Amino acid sequence: MSTPDTPFLPHGGYRKLRSYKVAEAVYDATVVFCRRFYAQDRRMSDQMVQAARSGVRNISEGSGAAATSRKSEMKLTNVARASLSDELLRDYETFLRQNGLRVWPKESREALAMRARLAQDHAPGLPPGLPGVVRLRGLFGLAGFVEKAAPELAANAMLCAVNQAAYLLKRQLESQGETFVESGGFTEKLYGARSQARRSDRSDGSDPSDRSEQPRCPKCGQPMLRRTARTGPRAGQAFWGCSGYPDRRGALPAGATARLEA
Repeated sequence: MSTPDTPFLPHGGYRKLRSYKVAEAVYDATVVFCRRFYAQDRRMSDQMVQAARSGVRNISEGSGAAATSRKSEMKLTNVARASLSDELLRDYETFLRQNGLRVWPKESREALAMRARLAQDHAPGLPPGLPGVVRLRGLFGLAGFVEKAAPELAANAMLCAVNQAAYLLKRQLESQGETFVESGGFTEKLYGARSQARRSDRSDGSDPSDRSEQPRCPKCGQPMLRRTARTGPRAGQAFWGCSGYPDRRGALPAGATARLEA
């Protein structure tokens, strides 16, 4: 997290994001799904697990990168979204198609009920199921459901969860873009902090009553400001410092006047 007195942008806190929670549940459940249905296909299993892992890890990496780069944050968020929606989602659709199973239409009764369950960490108040019937009891129960449910139910549950994560990341990416347009990025904040420090240094170290006698900097000709040394062997002593400090470091003794222009 950032603080008002630092140039770093707000960052961290990704574990509280709904997108992260859903992506993490998808990752855990994908590992279970692949162990169950792709135990003999190591390559397919590795590809699906890696896509699910990319969705989670790029969210956390993007959150950390936000401290110094909105561009990196948005890029990593988009990588997470693409890994889930353009890769993992298609793998689950392929599983259903190649096994002659039904892909639930988006607005079907089954899909709507599954999305409603996944929208909650824990789905309370569900009546007991029939013997041998596996029920999804919220997002945090996704991996357990996938481990025991019929193949069509398990794969369609994963489709619903991946779609939710991808949708949340799309909204997150849009929000990041709006924030960047409104507030700028790290470079702008760093410049603003430096400009404020310069103004503070000049106002704290100069004496406006002495401006009628301001000498010119012997190095660049700019007006000089009366300051007080803060450190070193001359700490506490007054001197004339170039108004272009810190880019210009010309200095004169406190007794110098405009007649001492170089």
